[in-house]
Amino acid sequence: MKTQVKIFDTTLRDGEQSPGATMNVAEKVRIAQQLEKLGVDIIEAGFPISSQGDFDAVKAISRAITRSQVAALARANPQDIDRAWEAVKGAKFPLLHTFISTSDIHLKHQLKMTKEEVIRAAAQSVARAKRFTPNIEFSAMDATRSDVKFLAAVIEAAIRAGAVTINIPDTVGYAIPSEFGNLIRTLRQTVKGIEKVTLSVHCHNDLGLAVANSLAAVQNGVRQVECTINGIGERAGNTSLEEVVMAIRTRKDLFPFYTQIIPKHIIVTSRLVSKITGMVVQPNKAVVGSNAFAHESGIHQDGVLKKKQTYEIMTPESVGIPKSSLVLGKLSGRHAFKDRLKNLGLRLSEKDFQLAFTRFKELADKKREIYDEDLESIVVEEILRMPHRFKLVYLNVIAGNITIPTATVKMEVDGKLIQEAGFGDGPVDATFKTIKKITRTKSKLLQFSINAITGGTEAQGEVTVRLKEKGQTVMGQGADTDVIVASAKAYINALNKIEFKKQKLVGLF
Repeated sequence: MKTQVKIFDTTLRDGEQSPGATMNVAEKVRIAQQLEKLGVDIIEAGFPISSQGDFDAVKAISRAITRSQVAALARANPQDIDRAWEAVKGAKFPLLHTFISTSDIHLKHQLKMTKEEVIRAAAQSVARAKRFTPNIEFSAMDATRSDVKFLAAVIEAAIRAGAVTINIPDTVGYAIPSEFGNLIRTLRQTVKGIEKVTLSVHCHNDLGLAVANSLAAVQNGVRQVECTINGIGERAGNTSLEEVVMAIRTRKDLFPFYTQIIPKHIIVTSRLVSKITGMVVQPNKAVVGSNAFAHESGIHQDGVLKKKQTYEIMTPESVGIPKSSLVLGKLSGRHAFKDRLKNLGLRLSEKDFQLAFTRFKELADKKREIYDEDLESIVVEEILRMPHRFKLVYLNVIAGNITIPTATVKMEVDGKLIQEAGFGDGPVDATFKTIKKITRTKSKLLQFSINAITGGTEAQGEVTVRLKEKGQTVMGQGADTDVIVASAKAYINALNKIEFKKQKLVGLF
């Protein structure tokens, strides 16, 4: 029978210590409810004595959560412990988490306490907490830089006083996996009564080893891992929940354990935390980064298309991502290119496919990423020779800070010349509104961007627009030394693509 590794999530406490990641009470409750849905065993809701806001948040979360344990953090002193209990006592499964430093550098420069005083404070704080609840966790802060014999003595005192969980933090991310694993083994062999408690770890990522250290600890007898969503937290962050959970799940050969986490909720939880905290997940972040299941190399794309397991050790669906993506770029091969055309509904002869692939490679050398609209542009405009129903003949715009922007446009529509004038909030807006009037189209503008093709004031501007009409989204491009003319060309280019899709390629897309 497999053994459980409990997941103690401290996103709402240590995670909030990330610069700029402060959350209000409502946001904390929302995240806590998502963490419970994810299957987290213990939610550390906050540090009640630190502020009234934290106290209120812990209290609100305690009322809102019904399945997970709710923990409140307290330093090893009566005031902290009493305040923490006042905040968390309404929880269905409350937990008091108290801590004190054990490293010489902390004792000397921060606490200014003797070792005997620290041992006494640890025991007294656990005993006081035990008056309120039997569910007590004790943490020896900066354990990895502590004298092992002294660390063991403090832990023994906490166990005798009634702690049921002992946490060994790598508070400053100092340890390496082999060293941390050895520390856990040593404590298990030397600390009296340690077999009666749950052993936990809380690792920081200052050297990028938080997850590795946590996994090393699990292999050496730890049965609770403290972590955060997306690995956020103080300085370089904490152990990443999603990485630890998926490592245990993926490498069952090395980790014959299980967690209560429901992986399909991982990506939703990650995005919620990112949105609320404003901390963007880096694209190459393991498990939840935008590139975690994206493949650009032609060799990798070919392998994934033939057998996903060739380059994916876990499925994107398992963490809540609908599917992996093949990113088309200069390293992509024919197999991925053909697969993308097929998904877009574009069917080409072998000769046309070769022409399209050659053009795609040329474009990929200029652009970082190729979008579906780029492929459609290559196929529709250059290979299948899209006819132009709309053509720009003449454009004149009057604009300034003391006049209403006015555009006069003459176009050829189905071979007939039509001229109209219109107003707008700016010269481009006036131009687009006049074009819509002439063409009698109802497309919605989704995106508008301008880039200079060359340097200098005489540079040619390239305009890109995205239009949507009746479920069809297209990209239009136009270039000119006058950016207003370039904008008109791009808009008309997109309109022609929509018309081509509607009239000429029904069933092809």
